[in-house]
Amino acid sequence: MRTARLATAAAALSLLAGLAGCAGDSSDLPPALAKPSASAPPAGPGGAAPDRSCNPRASLRPSGALPQPGRMPAGSYLAEIQKRGRLVLGTSQDTLLFSSRNPFTGKVEGFDVDMGRQIAQAIFGDPDKIQIKVIGYDKRISSALDGSVDIVADTMTANCARWKDVNFSTIYYDAGQRVLVSKNSAAKSIEDLGGKKVCAASGSTSYDNIGKVASKPIPVAKDAFGDCLVAFQQNEVDAISTDDTILAGMAAQDPYAKVVGQKFTQEPYGMAMSPDHPEFTRFVNAVLAKNRENGTWTATYKKWLGAFGAAPTPPAAEYK
Repeated sequence: MRTARLATAAAALSLLAGLAGCAGDSSDLPPALAKPSASAPPAGPGGAAPDRSCNPRASLRPSGALPQPGRMPAGSYLAEIQKRGRLVLGTSQDTLLFSSRNPFTGKVEGFDVDMGRQIAQAIFGDPDKIQIKVIGYDKRISSALDGSVDIVADTMTANCARWKDVNFSTIYYDAGQRVLVSKNSAAKSIEDLGGKKVCAASGSTSYDNIGKVASKPIPVAKDAFGDCLVAFQQNEVDAISTDDTILAGMAAQDPYAKVVGQKFTQEPYGMAMSPDHPEFTRFVNAVLAKNRENGTWTATYKKWLGAFGAAPTPPAAEYK
């Protein structure tokens, strides 16, 4: 079995190397973009208590009906995007099922990418008028702020600390942290891994959360979740813990792995945008509202995640 797992590790490296863009990061903003009011990030496993000063699920309410594609309001940021001729989406290229590069076509595709394509459809009437810019998970906030992308859809948890820097859309996917173990493991949850080595990406909130588990598993940091998967397959760690979305992609690549336990954190995913263009956030929220109602969200779920069961009810919109 060890030989087979090592072979799987080698194959997985080509698809999962650098897989870190998914779980919440707790990294600093570049000094030029940092705000004095922004909360300091956790300093290590179990770090600072989470910021609960807001309702992170509540975004800006849409204002009126959506404009017709190709007829964005004059003087708005939407009009700038329309004039440019493409929406620039920031995402990863190695988050299986959400935003990963198809080895046959070379295109980045997945649930998150389709969320961006639906915004492009609403602006241009053409979902292909989109430029995908691959960004590091520690560059998600700074990329939204410095204008290098219009919008970030990258399995990014909306939380109060981040709301101090960026605007989030309403929640488009509800994830949560779980744990991946070997198929022959008796563990039913992360609580069963006390004293065992559990891997997560360095600088991720997943790593911080492992240190908060009462049974005291041993957090092991790797540069990326792809490195965690290889360490797991080489028996260097006993488990991996991060968002269930990432773990689903890993389990799909490793026939000797399984995802166990209930979600022990809440990771509501939102799309991030600059707070300088609130009308853009309201527009995105109107598109999401329309797509919840007309079945587009459910069809997108079935397309990418249907193998894991029936589509749930889309996350309900909440507004400030």
